[in-house]
Amino acid sequence: MLELKEITKIIGDKIILRNFSLALSPGESVAVIGPNGAGKSTFFKLAAGLMQPTSGEILLNGEQIKKKTHLLKKRIGYLGHESFLYNSLTPLENLRFYGKLYKVKNIEEKGMELLKAVGLHYFKDIPIRSFSRGMIQRLAIARVLLAEPEFLLLDEPHTGLDQEAVSLLNQLMKERQKQGISILLISHDFEQVINVCDRVLILNKGRVISDRNIDPQLELMSFKKWYEAAVIGK
Repeated sequence: MLELKEITKIIGDKIILRNFSLALSPGESVAVIGPNGAGKSTFFKLAAGLMQPTSGEILLNGEQIKKKTHLLKKRIGYLGHESFLYNSLTPLENLRFYGKLYKVKNIEEKGMELLKAVGLHYFKDIPIRSFSRGMIQRLAIARVLLAEPEFLLLDEPHTGLDQEAVSLLNQLMKERQKQGISILLISHDFEQVINVCDRVLILNKGRVISDRNIDPQLELMSFKKWYEAAVIGK
């Protein structure tokens, strides 16, 4: 379980997060949505151990991330706005590099499986410097999945993907969820939030202002109206 307890983050004289709490159970998929500047990306960096909170605790299966980050990195798969890929390397070479970094066994086999899963196996030996934004995003997703993390933190993962790649990503997320992997998702694409998440939080001005479970039959228009009512007060 990933737990954030009464997290506050202050940068300079600005409060980014105020008493933020969240518990993510095994196999649960939760979206965090909200307007720009609400604190979503800061929250993700805190959860991934990339930043430290000003106050509060972040626990992963009872272990404090801020104290044992080096032991927990492999258990959290973080996809941010940067791909962390090397342009001079091919897709397979990039996965080999990260596979060695995280001591992944059977790296060649796992690398090819993931490249097939994200639709890049035909491009495995081509340096990625010529790849489109969508192809880079596909490879970044494969990189995140390589170490078989227990928790996936995905910040706008659908950005730059065509419809085929969106479907592939959603399928991968649902498959991982069935395996007990927990997923946290930041997205402005409400349609994808409804498609892949069990629960959604609205974050605004550093606070959770609404929290609801997602009904599989929920219509996109109804979802948008709920969001607007919470954020804008309509």
